[in-house]
Amino acid sequence: MKVLAIIPARGGSKGVPRKNVQLLGGIPLIVHAINCAKASSKVTKIIISTDSEEIATIAKENNYEVIMRPDELASDTSNVVHTVEHVYKTLNEDFDIIVLLQPTSPLRTGKDLDSIITMFERNTKLDGIISVVPFDDLHPARMYNLGTNNELVSFIENGESSRRQDLNPVYYRNGCFYAVTSQSFFAEKSFMVKNKEAYIMNPEWLINIDTPRDFKIASIIYEEWKNENFNY
Repeated sequence: MKVLAIIPARGGSKGVPRKNVQLLGGIPLIVHAINCAKASSKVTKIIISTDSEEIATIAKENNYEVIMRPDELASDTSNVVHTVEHVYKTLNEDFDIIVLLQPTSPLRTGKDLDSIITMFERNTKLDGIISVVPFDDLHPARMYNLGTNNELVSFIENGESSRRQDLNPVYYRNGCFYAVTSQSFFAEKSFMVKNKEAYIMNPEWLINIDTPRDFKIASIIYEEWKNENFNY
């Protein structure tokens, strides 16, 4: 299979200025994403899509190809689907699988990525794979909607009094991997294709960096994660 790994990295960010070049464990977030793709034995091509000359310079220093995206694809409201379409059109090359590696979910490995691609190789009818973590402590049965007078309305009927061990397990998208066949991506214009499976990851390493608080949490758990998982 030909596999295209795309790393989308805008220069702007409201939550954390210059987020994608901020250091985690002494390494810029964008480089964590590059290292994950580089550590995979099954990725054919790695592309960094950015509007930032600073990010482009870092990527090129690590000997990876950059495609500069136009301003209309680099706003806070831009859809990543359009970014991927732009990359694919610019390359003018066919791939079997497209993998999206968002820099904001850095705690992942090349071994994870190889396992995901292997899932496609073993099931040729599969259209997509999304990485998730089990979410026991924040189960929807413990969540509520608010009524007109702030009354609590259980999100899951008859679920609030159930024991945790009696609840059906739920899973949360952790942002590490979005993988899809090129055919289904262009047919459905989405990474959330209908025919998809889960790649289940360790919830101990759940982190998605959008705020300064997220960065502080990531910095705390990064060293422990690295000691257990570092493979590049």
